[in-house]
Amino acid sequence: MITKKITVHGVVQGVGFRPYVYQLATQHNLYGWVNNDDQGVNIVLTTTPEKHETFLYALQENPPPLSKISNITIHELALESFSNFQILHSHESGSKSTLISADIGICEACIEDIQNTQDRRYKYAFTNCTNCGPRYTIIKTVPYDRAHTSMKNFTMCKECKTEYEDPMNRRYHAQPICCPNCGPTITLYDNKNSEIAQGKKALEKVTQSLQLGDIVAIKGLGGFHLVCDATSNYAVKKLRQRKNRPSKPFAVMCKDSVQAQSIALMNEEEHRVLNSKEKPIVLLHKEKINMLADAVAPNIDRIGLFLPYTPLHLLLFEHFDKPIVATSANLSDEPIIRKKDELMRKLGFVADYVLDFDREIINACDDSVVQVCNNQLFKLRNARGYAPTAITHKKEKPKAILAIGANQKNSIALALDKDILLSPHIGDLNSIEAMEYFDRTVETFCRFYDFKPELIVCDKHPNYETTKWAKSQEIPVVQIQHHYAHVLSCMAEYGLDEKVLAFAFDGTGYGDDGNIWGGEVFIASKKEYIRIKHFKYFKLLGGEIAIKQIKRLGLSLLFDNYTLEELVCMDNPTLKAFSSKEIELLHTVWNNGLNAALTSSVGRLFDAVCSLAGIEQHVSYEGEAGLLIEQAYDASSKEYFEFDISHNEIDIHKAIQAMVKERSAQVICTKFINMLVEVIITISQKNSTLPVVLTGGVFQNKTLLEAVTKRLDELQRQYYYSKEVPLNDAGIAVGQLYSQL
Repeated sequence: MITKKITVHGVVQGVGFRPYVYQLATQHNLYGWVNNDDQGVNIVLTTTPEKHETFLYALQENPPPLSKISNITIHELALESFSNFQILHSHESGSKSTLISADIGICEACIEDIQNTQDRRYKYAFTNCTNCGPRYTIIKTVPYDRAHTSMKNFTMCKECKTEYEDPMNRRYHAQPICCPNCGPTITLYDNKNSEIAQGKKALEKVTQSLQLGDIVAIKGLGGFHLVCDATSNYAVKKLRQRKNRPSKPFAVMCKDSVQAQSIALMNEEEHRVLNSKEKPIVLLHKEKINMLADAVAPNIDRIGLFLPYTPLHLLLFEHFDKPIVATSANLSDEPIIRKKDELMRKLGFVADYVLDFDREIINACDDSVVQVCNNQLFKLRNARGYAPTAITHKKEKPKAILAIGANQKNSIALALDKDILLSPHIGDLNSIEAMEYFDRTVETFCRFYDFKPELIVCDKHPNYETTKWAKSQEIPVVQIQHHYAHVLSCMAEYGLDEKVLAFAFDGTGYGDDGNIWGGEVFIASKKEYIRIKHFKYFKLLGGEIAIKQIKRLGLSLLFDNYTLEELVCMDNPTLKAFSSKEIELLHTVWNNGLNAALTSSVGRLFDAVCSLAGIEQHVSYEGEAGLLIEQAYDASSKEYFEFDISHNEIDIHKAIQAMVKERSAQVICTKFINMLVEVIITISQKNSTLPVVLTGGVFQNKTLLEAVTKRLDELQRQYYYSKEVPLNDAGIAVGQLYSQL
């Protein structure tokens, strides 16, 4: 006989791991104990070596569905005798490293409970168990016990306590466990903060309001949604007007997958992801004829759909059977709102009613956004259902490193004992409120792990709010170039140490020469990078204003290729968007380099091409031009615009001249995307011994990414692009941190 201690690290708390171990030990007739501490789950067994191996194999091969084991350590102890197997109380070791589970959509068993007229949780909006419900959004610190959550103030009734203490019950130690007798309640308010109704009557009133075209703010797991009838142009246009959101697509929550399939095309994998326990927003191709109002996602062929992920949403759809717009409740450049009074203060003019409940959201968390590319899930926004996200690293006991990401799509990352821990999406740091949310998230993760940073890693951009914050902390700071961090982020996900050939294409990033990079080709390793190629610089006419007035980018490329006299005689959609005086003035700006920063950005090239093709001259949200170009792409054509690659520049002046002569927007868009593919393949073939990394926000373009990877597959080249970590700026913190491990 032997006594051994097994310590399981990873996402192993709040996921039913201890009752699973109890049941497994009981099945194998093993004696000992299991408990939680702030590092993970500890198991002590006294048994034969053979039975120990059998138990360990079962533990690793078939763990609880919500768990994620990152590491198991085993130590032999002095022989100890046990008379049974027990679940012991949690204790704190003083070294916190256990990973926090993400919030998970309601499971099938809980759906059955709320639909069963004989169940005491029939139609109860906060039904949950160890397999579903809130986690990250209600926790203050680890270990994950009720006393450390916002359920602390709800005393369990006798029935709930019996379930909570029964290791064979699926609600054993489900920290948010509750029922109508002891749990949270829902209350409806008007936009003057006056109470209207509670419980069932509140849901009935919400239904009536939605049918009348009203806008209702509804509290979810990580914050409020602004909700309206997605089939009503009147309601959707009213929401757009009040929220000042002219054309950016809204996400739509469907009653079920059958309704979703009537709205969008989806393959088997997209259907699986839509129905997965994480319940993300999935980007899909619209059905040409569908029930949605045109104003939901105007001018594009994509739609973001998701399914109900809480009992409250499911109960709402029992009364209202049409799809609903469900967009984050926030002001522009501010984080999602998590408290009713703040919502009343900031968005009382948007929402007609507010549906609230009295379980506090401790940590705000937005909806995740994903798409399926090459038949694999591919994250665009890493949040509810997936985050916090852990990536295992090889370095033993690293420094306490905090990486604080970029200014756009911000997230932060911490170096724990065996993991890089990536926070949920924080957002763009363009307001005081956004920076307060950033500060709060840093404080939250430091509190979770008693984490005191010894080193902060940030971007090189001198004007990023994160850079300013880092330099104000009186802690050593390392700055990492933006696009190199993109590359390292992908390398971290796959644990790469070797040299790679990396294509980092995005909208903007501070370059080592002080210019705006975004069309970069590196030979990079974990310790260094060489910029071997980049797209030839062109000028951002008017600086940041050109990001919305994309006609300025098209005009800048025309100035690069033609004289002012030649342009006067030219028939082109970009030129038609300006008066002759504006063209002359902007030519002076271009010629003198006044407020006209140099950029190599491929993201800005997409904007310019959208203008030159006559598709759009102004955009209202990031990535709009890319979506419009992708929509016009002809997959049957293999033609591409010519380009030149010199010693270190990718020159597309021949492509611009060909675009001016071309009258078909579809041909321009198709040949442009195909040209980018050819650029990547040409450079890859000249560096044939190196694996390829594709990174940066431009590769969120599914058409481009699938076209490039198809060609690389045909050439039998090894390539990588991020899937677990977003390859846009939301993954920058992971790369920053990886540079120091």
